[in-house]
Amino acid sequence: MRLRSIAFAALGFALFVGTWHLLTLGHGVAEVAGPWLTMVGIGEVMAAGHLWKNIVASVFRVSWGFSLAAAIGIPLGILLGWSPRCMMTFNPVIQALRPISPIAWIPIAVLMFGGHGLLSADFSAIFLVFLASFFPIVTATTSAVGSVEQKFIRSARNFGVEGLPFFRRVLVPAAMPQILTGLRLALGISWVVVVAAEMVGVERGLGFQVNDSRNAIRFDHVEAAMVVIAIIGLLLDSGMSRIESAALARRGMSRR
Repeated sequence: MRLRSIAFAALGFALFVGTWHLLTLGHGVAEVAGPWLTMVGIGEVMAAGHLWKNIVASVFRVSWGFSLAAAIGIPLGILLGWSPRCMMTFNPVIQALRPISPIAWIPIAVLMFGGHGLLSADFSAIFLVFLASFFPIVTATTSAVGSVEQKFIRSARNFGVEGLPFFRRVLVPAAMPQILTGLRLALGISWVVVVAAEMVGVERGLGFQVNDSRNAIRFDHVEAAMVVIAIIGLLLDSGMSRIESAALARRGMSRR
């Protein structure tokens, strides 16, 4: 089954690369680069020493923004999902702010963390990643807690499990698979947002590399950065998928 999945994935990528090659026939480097020129561009950027620094900067910003969002969003989601009063008080505000695109917050982030230093750019990007992750995490956690089967709750009460032990041993484990799904989606959104945030007012990161290469009219380097962004995004999603599968396995569940 594993080999079959790998084979189908390889076929999908082969079809994508083939289509990409056909669509770029007749174009030069100054326009749209094909797969081969893009791979050459990746080698050039790596040789120049820029790629690894930009990867580290982007991953650093996503790691901090996403971790802060999870640290605040999961407890808040549990509280909203369990307490009707908290739900009525805070949920309208959260649902009002949730549709605002994180990109729309860029001017606010610049004002809040103004300056031209590297640390200021990090704070701005981390803030935007936090916003991008926070609302999906809160929403997923709230839904997960609200959908916990009543039989688990009644069984815990029959055995006298209450207070903090109830949340730690019953409610959170029962909701964890759905919470992890929300974390996986939020991480994907975070990776998209950090690249967009780095295209404005920063001097390092994969988004900066895309913008800088565009200004230099090196579209092979633009596409090289896009390929690296895609690879890292795939690795992040794969990692979260494995964590999610492990959580389901602990509950005796599995994906189709």
